[in-house]
Amino acid sequence: MSDSDSSESSRRSAIQQLAAGAAMAGMAANGARAQNAARPNSTPQDFVRLQKELSNWGRWGADDQMGAVNLITPDKRKAALHTVKEGVSFSMARNAEIKQAVDNPAPIERKTTRTGASVPKTGIASTSDTFFISYHGMAHTHMDSLCHFVYDGKIYNGYSSDVVGEDGAAKNSIINFKNGIITRGVLMDMARYKGVEWLEPGTPIYPEDLEGWEKKAGVKVQAGDVMIVRTGRWARRDAQGPWSPQQLAGLHMSCAPWMHARDVAILGGDDAQDVLPSQVAGVSQPIHALCIVAMGMPIFDNLDLELVSRKAEKRKRWDFLVTASPAAVPGATGSVLNPIATF
Repeated sequence: MSDSDSSESSRRSAIQQLAAGAAMAGMAANGARAQNAARPNSTPQDFVRLQKELSNWGRWGADDQMGAVNLITPDKRKAALHTVKEGVSFSMARNAEIKQAVDNPAPIERKTTRTGASVPKTGIASTSDTFFISYHGMAHTHMDSLCHFVYDGKIYNGYSSDVVGEDGAAKNSIINFKNGIITRGVLMDMARYKGVEWLEPGTPIYPEDLEGWEKKAGVKVQAGDVMIVRTGRWARRDAQGPWSPQQLAGLHMSCAPWMHARDVAILGGDDAQDVLPSQVAGVSQPIHALCIVAMGMPIFDNLDLELVSRKAEKRKRWDFLVTASPAAVPGATGSVLNPIATF
């Protein structure tokens, strides 16, 4: 074993030990006690420590702007293509939410700028429309780039947050992912794991839940994967209506070391990933901050996983090819997205 191999092995061993220890942190939200037992709180000091211990800054070079997506190697892409057995595809995007609601203060606006009634009835003509999309938030399916979150004045790989100006982000913008995402996706169906239609708002997901699902489903998250977490958020919304996103089921902070140990490339899910409230005093979205700033892990927010969950259950297959192409907008902090699962 070379010195570099030994160093990498030691790093991964240390992170795995950290993940095991961190799995005991956290406390269930009051509204979700039936789905998780109470635990001790994680602390702000734990969050600060994890920012350092999980850091990928410099791992792929001082000038890197791709972060954990570097783990999606050519060999990983080729292996992901081999997971396709049927050639059937399903979208993981939520249809555009166009009505204002407590969880959607900025609906997607679409205006027809040239109607069919306004064009000539002979010869060739065309119709057109315009979109206005404020995609960040808790409603629209989108991809967070690595300049979206800031911690102590820094974004991923140590760049100053000052690089994000009125003209856009000079570093870590979505343009770095213009060539698209092609890799293996693993659906972690936490609602199905717990035998419910959806997790109640405020329900935390812990590392042992992730590992329990792997054992039940016969699948394992591997380096370079997109890890996709279903809480059933959209099933609940469709059945009961919108509610304040100040309470959402999601990953507890203790899942961050687990994902780092597995070398997850991208995190995705059907809400904002973090359990809310976060159960870490004074830290509102620790999973977002640790993934984006420390690990350089982009996030697919607000996926609609109801269709792909049903299709995966029918096939008893929880891994598939994921393809996604963000908009090629230089300087953007993210992009609307329509990720596709292909079995």
